[in-house]
Amino acid sequence: MKIEFYKYHGTGNDFVIIDNYHVEVAPLTTQKIKLICDRHFGIGADGLMLLSKKEGYDFEMIYYNADGNESTMCGNGGRCLVKFAHHQGIHKSMYRFFAIDGEHQAEIDSDGTVRLKMQDVQEVDYHTHHAIINTGSPHFVKFTDNAEEVDVAATGADIRYSKSFAEEGINVNFVETINEDTIFVRTYERGVENETLSCGTGVTAAAVLSAHNQSGFNKVDVKTPGGRLSVEFDKLDDNHFKNIWLCGPAEFVFKGEMNIN
Repeated sequence: MKIEFYKYHGTGNDFVIIDNYHVEVAPLTTQKIKLICDRHFGIGADGLMLLSKKEGYDFEMIYYNADGNESTMCGNGGRCLVKFAHHQGIHKSMYRFFAIDGEHQAEIDSDGTVRLKMQDVQEVDYHTHHAIINTGSPHFVKFTDNAEEVDVAATGADIRYSKSFAEEGINVNFVETINEDTIFVRTYERGVENETLSCGTGVTAAAVLSAHNQSGFNKVDVKTPGGRLSVEFDKLDDNHFKNIWLCGPAEFVFKGEMNIN
């Protein structure tokens, strides 16, 4: 089977995208998706997305992790899929699309930046040294004095596979406060089972927990190993955040064809 694909990245978080909107593609098995995402034997990516049709929406986002399994929301992936939809002729001033966690809105600024509206946060589980929060995907967030020195792959795996999280997995974020409105985030992603250069839902989780205004509007700039993002949101209290927008670049890299047996 030959497939046409497109490669995109959002601050180094990279994806293979297949257009299932204009031409319906044959179903891909878990093993085939895993092969496509393999950096040695396939194209190589942190995940794979299908741009698909959905009644009542501009399109549907279907996302798979690099392990081949369908996964929860991916913020950087969502931003890349919006840019891809525009590239494929779906032009809207404000996009409405459906993902595994429900409806999202998005817009493309004049400079190419994609702004993606995330789901409201309704609860944060605070612990002494970390917090657990769901921003479309579940995240373990730990603040540290020097994120650069953290062995993210090893420490992240220890937490992700610990007794509390082993069954469903969790994404693990290490966050360093740079100044009042800037943080540095490194993320271990489940499904990739390694550190990624950037994680949109992880950046969102870290940002809302770094609010500098204790109520009302906040904007937090976020440095990741793959580049810079920003998160805008309204803080209602320590457990409730709404009007959350993840903002940053989404870049086309190349297109091609791959034979999959």
